[in-house]
Amino acid sequence: MLKTHHRKAIKVVVAMALLFSIPLLTTGCGTQVPSGHHGVKYLKFGGGTEMGKIYGEGFQWHLPWNSIYVYRTQTQETKETLNVLSSDGATIALDVSVWYRPIAPKLDSLQVTIGPRYMDIVINPALRGIARGTVGLYKPEEIYSSKREQIATEIREGMREQMAKRFIEIDDVIIRDVTLPKKITDAINEKLAADQEQQRMEFVLLKETQEAERKRIEAQGISDFQKIVSSGLTQNLLKWKGIEATEKLSNSPNAKVVVIGSAKDGLPLILGGN
Repeated sequence: MLKTHHRKAIKVVVAMALLFSIPLLTTGCGTQVPSGHHGVKYLKFGGGTEMGKIYGEGFQWHLPWNSIYVYRTQTQETKETLNVLSSDGATIALDVSVWYRPIAPKLDSLQVTIGPRYMDIVINPALRGIARGTVGLYKPEEIYSSKREQIATEIREGMREQMAKRFIEIDDVIIRDVTLPKKITDAINEKLAADQEQQRMEFVLLKETQEAERKRIEAQGISDFQKIVSSGLTQNLLKWKGIEATEKLSNSPNAKVVVIGSAKDGLPLILGGN
């Protein structure tokens, strides 16, 4: 009777132990891969990193002694302030942003060759080296104004070429700000102001030249008109026009005195009244 009771007690203890151990076992047998992430499995007793298989989002089961390394495969940003030298040796500060992401199908290779700290190990050092080599080909005023986009493009292409070998994709490189030494900034601003003043003076001169040309053409037109009119005015035509005008005035209601044949040219004299 006692033995039966003892056996039942042992079964209860074993059942309770199994009941409490199930959550612990299930928790240690999987890894949650968040949205926008992928994972690579590491087999502790089975050859290390599992090559050729990438694990997607969701809860991924595995044996308790194995593990899954989770990588964020969304586009990410790293910001750097770089001190670089221009072609003439001026120290320039560049605020740069790099948009990047690990290549999801190549995460197993990234895990084996570099690991989760790939940004510190390869991205940032490559950015500093490529930026210094690129900026060193340009003058400060080019970096400050006209060549900024071209420099960013060259850095981006250099980063893409290097990071593709490291299983990382570079979406873009953006130069957010450029800081030059104060003396160089002042000299550039003075030059820009002088260029703007020169352009303004050229515009004023062009406007005055156009106005002078307009007046010359107007004067030439008046001169040509006078020549044409003079060549067509004869003494008889003038007398005829005078007679027409006299006739019109004589028919008007105003009081007047018309003296016929008193003028030197034989035209009537008109003495106006009220």
